[in-house]
Amino acid sequence: MTVATSQMTERERYIAALTFGQPDRVPFMPGWGRKSTREAWHQQGLPEGRDQIDFLLETLGLPRPASGPRVSPGVSFRMIPTFEEKVLEHRDGHYIVQDWMGNVTEISDQYDYTYIRNAIDFVTRKWHRFPVENRADFEAMKKRYDPEAPGRFPDDFRERCRKLRDRDYPVTVSVAGPFWQMREWCGFEPLCMFFIDDPDFIAEMAAFWTEFVSRTLAPLLDAGVLDAVHFSEDMAYKEKSMISPAMAREFLLPAWKRWTGEIRGAGVPVVDMDSDGRIDELIPLWIEAGINVCDPIEVAAGNDINEFRRTFGRKMAYTGGVDKRAMARGGDAIVREIERIAPVVRDGGYIPSCDHGVPPDVSWPDFVRYGRLLAEVTGWL
Repeated sequence: MTVATSQMTERERYIAALTFGQPDRVPFMPGWGRKSTREAWHQQGLPEGRDQIDFLLETLGLPRPASGPRVSPGVSFRMIPTFEEKVLEHRDGHYIVQDWMGNVTEISDQYDYTYIRNAIDFVTRKWHRFPVENRADFEAMKKRYDPEAPGRFPDDFRERCRKLRDRDYPVTVSVAGPFWQMREWCGFEPLCMFFIDDPDFIAEMAAFWTEFVSRTLAPLLDAGVLDAVHFSEDMAYKEKSMISPAMAREFLLPAWKRWTGEIRGAGVPVVDMDSDGRIDELIPLWIEAGINVCDPIEVAAGNDINEFRRTFGRKMAYTGGVDKRAMARGGDAIVREIERIAPVVRDGGYIPSCDHGVPPDVSWPDFVRYGRLLAEVTGWL
């Protein structure tokens, strides 16, 4: 990686790092611990009441990002109105809940229903029923996705856009991809059966979602306030994609291509695809679609950041890719892990980070050690 000599803003550095430019340093993005992780860390050296990243930066002697209020475009891609969140039943140590997406879900009563749809902690859930079981259900669901529904855009949207024109930090909007969204409507197993038994229904749902996202994105793209669009798909297991690449090409690629064409046509430099699991057979489709970044590159699923760079070259950039299991083992295992990813860091087009949420078996001292090594390889120390 060739390093620029001038000091960059956070926004400039992020874009340069992911577009194979010349960042002064690679962005420092170690990852974040969820609730159970933070609770363990507070017993291991993270002071109560301190933000984990702020205290890590202080411990390592690294500068904090520029202070001051940050403005969000505030646009919602959620259904409007949402379903009422409510507990339907409490039995045998579990809540049966209707969540805001209309799913009937079961969760341990040591949590509440907010854990179902938010990444608060590492929580196991069980789904009982989904809101779209047939075409009639889908017709009703479609009414909740009006791009012009009151509340879709904040009342001060134009003022927010005006403030964002001089931003020095990156602005990202996150959107569900077609596979993710159809799974939310139908449930994973019923959705997979629709792919086989009723592909016309799949095509209909995908086309509807493509149009909704395109129309909702349009004012954001016209305003020029985005540096990245992040698509969530989560469409791979530990070894393979959840549907075949041929199915992804037929039913999902048209949406990806349309959106990416509109996004890149508006001058947005980063289009990022998020999927857990093993993604090597999906990356060629994402490249074809015009997507230029993917994450989180889970090592336990067989993803190898070095092999990806050899195979796909500079057609794809990455974030993530640091094995959380090595972080948990601590000591020399962390050193070897940073050494493993270092060639891709030097080559560019890569912001290293934990390959998912940081789990509680990673101790605070080991997280600090990992952070120090990460700061060294990315040019901060």
